[in-house]
Amino acid sequence: MNVLEMMKQHDDMPQDYKTMSVGEMEARVRAIKEKFGERLFIPGHHYQKDEVIQFADATGDSLQLAQVAAKNDRAEYIVFCGVHFMAETADILTGDHQKVILPDMRAGCSMADMADLAQVERAWPILQELFGDTILPLTYVNSTAAIKAFVGCHGGATVTSSNAEKMVAWALTQKERIFFLPDQHLGRNTAYKLGIGLDEMAVWNPLTDSLEYKGDVKRIKVILWKGHCSVHENFTVKTIEYIRQTKPDMNIIVHPECSWEVVQQSDYAGSTKYIIETIRNAPAGSKWAIGTEMNLVNRLIQQHPDKEIISLNPYMCPCLTMNRIDLPHLLWALESLEQGKIVNQITVPSSIAKDAVQALERMLAHA
Repeated sequence: MNVLEMMKQHDDMPQDYKTMSVGEMEARVRAIKEKFGERLFIPGHHYQKDEVIQFADATGDSLQLAQVAAKNDRAEYIVFCGVHFMAETADILTGDHQKVILPDMRAGCSMADMADLAQVERAWPILQELFGDTILPLTYVNSTAAIKAFVGCHGGATVTSSNAEKMVAWALTQKERIFFLPDQHLGRNTAYKLGIGLDEMAVWNPLTDSLEYKGDVKRIKVILWKGHCSVHENFTVKTIEYIRQTKPDMNIIVHPECSWEVVQQSDYAGSTKYIIETIRNAPAGSKWAIGTEMNLVNRLIQQHPDKEIISLNPYMCPCLTMNRIDLPHLLWALESLEQGKIVNQITVPSSIAKDAVQALERMLAHA
């Protein structure tokens, strides 16, 4: 199910939750958390709203949270405050006795949905005919379980923004070429950092089932899926130029889901964890323009009043689909559990989970 389909879904949450006061909702969530104790675990992604993240038992990136949930085998219910692919990964990694719940099924990821299995299965034989058995697929963890399973079945692995460099380097020891899904920017930025030229990278367009490349295809080392993060694409060279002109002493730090041009003109680039740690360790009085999701930027501003922190793009909005998870939906999911009902359970079929686990395990073995 893609983001558009999710957003069209009927939201079964009763209207009463939308008229309840914040104070009452917060009190009810706290009471349920206390009642369930270790039987309930709430992971919260860094991009979640403060109204939700305040109740998270752990905060982090998508894979980190899924791994923490898997280690917490005492938890019967994992109410994942993130997006659909994150809850899928949690379901893949957790035990059969654990149930993963997404408070709002409309919380998807546009980047993950830019690569669906049918498109990849059309692309693969065309690429095999062009290049033979010289390609290893890699997929960003920001992808559907079906894509992870395809990659796992074909000998490939998942990557995170933290370990992408290590994984691409590993993949190129296995095969002559890599096929990187679904975020072209992370793939391009990572490959370039490893010394692969832009002229050695091609883009696969799933809408036209064609390779976008000028020159001798034999030179291609990296095939990038034409996908992107709609949030990080909104940071542009123009926004950097404006900061350089108006605040020349400000450091610019961005996520590698930003375009190659933006990463090249920034002072620092790295994963969400890298950004958080860099700001935390920066000296008091330092100045930072951050190119990542707005909820996280605002949280960093609140956490570090001794530093001047702004968004690289002041007109940015928080991630639309991530923000589907709000306090009313969290409370609804929890009160449903209290009443013996499970709403919005995420279940990955065992046939898909088996191959997806291979991709995840290869990453953990080599990263």
